[in-house]
Amino acid sequence: MNTFKLFMKRNYKVILLLIGVSALLWSFIPKKEKETPEKDQLLLELVTYLLERTHYDPAKIDDKFSATVYKEYLKALDPMKRYFLQSDIDEFSKYEYLIDDMIELKELSFFDLTYERITKRMEEAKGIYTDVLSTPFEFNSDEVFDADYDKLGYAKDEDELRDRWRKQLKLNVLSTITDNQKIQEGKEVTEDEGEIDEFGEPIENSTKKKKVDDKKPVEKKTFEQLEKEARESAGKSLDEYFELLTDLERKDWFSIYINSIVERFDPHTFYFAPEDKEKFDASMSGSFEGIGAVLRKKSEGVEINELVPGGPAWRGKEIEVGDIILKVGQTKDEDPVDIVGMRLDNVVKLIKGKKGTTVYLTLKKIDGTIKVTPLTREVIEMEETYAKSSIIQNGDKKYGLIHLPKFYIDFENKDKRNAFTDVEKEIIELKKQNIDGIIMDLRNNGGGSLQTVVEMVGLFSKEGPVVQVKSSRGKQQVLDDKGTPIVWEGPLVVLVNNFSASASEIFAAAIQDYKRGVIIGSKHTYGKGTVQNLVDLNELLRKQPFGDLGALKITLQKFYRINGGSTQREGVLSDIVLPDRYSYIDMGERDMDNAMPWDKIDRASYVAYPYDFSNVIELSKKRIATNEQFNLIDENAKWINERKDEKTFSLNIDKYKIKQKETEEKAKKFKAISKYKNTLKFSSLPSELERIKNDTILENKRERWHEMLNSDVYIEEGVNILKDLGNKSAHKQIDNKNRISSKH
Repeated sequence: MNTFKLFMKRNYKVILLLIGVSALLWSFIPKKEKETPEKDQLLLELVTYLLERTHYDPAKIDDKFSATVYKEYLKALDPMKRYFLQSDIDEFSKYEYLIDDMIELKELSFFDLTYERITKRMEEAKGIYTDVLSTPFEFNSDEVFDADYDKLGYAKDEDELRDRWRKQLKLNVLSTITDNQKIQEGKEVTEDEGEIDEFGEPIENSTKKKKVDDKKPVEKKTFEQLEKEARESAGKSLDEYFELLTDLERKDWFSIYINSIVERFDPHTFYFAPEDKEKFDASMSGSFEGIGAVLRKKSEGVEINELVPGGPAWRGKEIEVGDIILKVGQTKDEDPVDIVGMRLDNVVKLIKGKKGTTVYLTLKKIDGTIKVTPLTREVIEMEETYAKSSIIQNGDKKYGLIHLPKFYIDFENKDKRNAFTDVEKEIIELKKQNIDGIIMDLRNNGGGSLQTVVEMVGLFSKEGPVVQVKSSRGKQQVLDDKGTPIVWEGPLVVLVNNFSASASEIFAAAIQDYKRGVIIGSKHTYGKGTVQNLVDLNELLRKQPFGDLGALKITLQKFYRINGGSTQREGVLSDIVLPDRYSYIDMGERDMDNAMPWDKIDRASYVAYPYDFSNVIELSKKRIATNEQFNLIDENAKWINERKDEKTFSLNIDKYKIKQKETEEKAKKFKAISKYKNTLKFSSLPSELERIKNDTILENKRERWHEMLNSDVYIEEGVNILKDLGNKSAHKQIDNKNRISSKH
């Protein structure tokens, strides 16, 4: 009895509110059967239990925590404030400081309320945009559209909400009209003109790809025709978007809610629903089992939107882009499942399957005929996930470039393809070409496997500690490269940018601390200094009636450089800073309010290489200072920084065009950035040239990559630095080659 009184005393606010809300909820609960709330309650309890007991630095679940979850959850539901009314927010606000109590009680009424309301408001929004787009817009009044959603309040009533939609759509249509007018005038649509997406959202730093085809005459249309077509295009895009929204089920919205709680612990702790867990595994391994087709939902079925080169669907030549899947069968004799109207994720589940099994697709071909096509599932490798390399010819010197998008590994089968063994193979083959240095390109590499990066450092450096790891209980561990033979001991440059994170930062930091090579690129890397483990929730509760519970990626450790410093928030500072378009914009872990703090621990025991790169760094700085391309990039970065806070757009066509023209005139100067060509020559390795003989898709991919590299000033400066590193008079080398290559 005493326990009950204590419970009532602590939670009376929640209980009273829940009683009051239950009647309100009843008024608009849909007639269709809801998913079992017991599963959601179990999931919430299990996830918060794990977080509180195993997270590296668990957040205190109190009123402050509750208020932050409340804010981020509503932002996740309606980031552009085009669904909820202020009256909805007033109603929700009762829960702002109660979410912590509701987590403890496993109470879901706040989620139920917001779930029902967002689905209701989205259904209403379909009527709003359909009605708004049914009438031509006028572009002569002095209206503006404000896209500063953080400062924008919620609409006070339905009329204000409708007007907000009207302005968003008007801006979208205006943008499309002016683009098409330029095309009619024979002009190319230029880069970064304040492009607007199909939802009325300005796209920052967007690059339009509309170009005039001189060989094809452009049909001249009246303004009225262009305006009508722009409205129809906007409506079609929104119809497709809302069709995807219609597919969302309660469990999808609950994932948003639970992640609003989970992500308050830190930015990299995340709950994966079962379908998302599969996608995460595929992204980490770079492969999946299926037919090799990218699908897109359409009203009449599921469309083949793209074929993966080399996959069963591509090789069989019986499936074409544009074919519509109507039914999916698992055997030749069984009745296939009609998938028209089915959620896309569920269609994917039916089509994917174990290697060697067969799936039978009933297709409506482009010519209208119906055909049943059997396909044998295979392991599909996502080529762009994997390491690739190129030989760089610079005068009489050859250099190697290794591009690594991710430190990939298949956690379930570590004998399969992984980043360490792939990079090792690339280095060995590059060495056979008598290269004089290597550039490791880790730009935009978001990380991956911790063990993989530890092993990979050993390919370049003597045996010793690579990274330090600290658990929540203070236990420290040094991860060593244990006996990995050095494969490359010559000049090394590591190229990074703002988006190089996690394992990329471990690699760059170790190379820098050992003075094994020179780190070049953005001022600093991303600043993710934490280690996550993926916990399969099903293995914790083997006997439960709710099916697959998904997985929790949880931060269990922080990693530290061998010099004792953390990369958390701070990242790795480049030895040589190369200007880029984000030079003056703060971005990365340091800009997240829920990021864990920077700290340091004791230095590990290691001996750096006896190199002094100061002369090499000084030579590079002088080149950069006088390089017209780098100066232009730096000027462009300053301009981007000036424009980043522009949030208002005129809806008056004359003023809109004046602003566009001003932007175009300024942007003309920066077109030279993309037209830059270096003097380097790039070619594939012999083994790849053999593959290319029978693979025109790969040939085209490599041609496009080499073309991009030919306009890459960062690679060019990397080669210059390698040349300086190979020139003994350019830097101090305080030891002989034998000592450098030794393991000790």
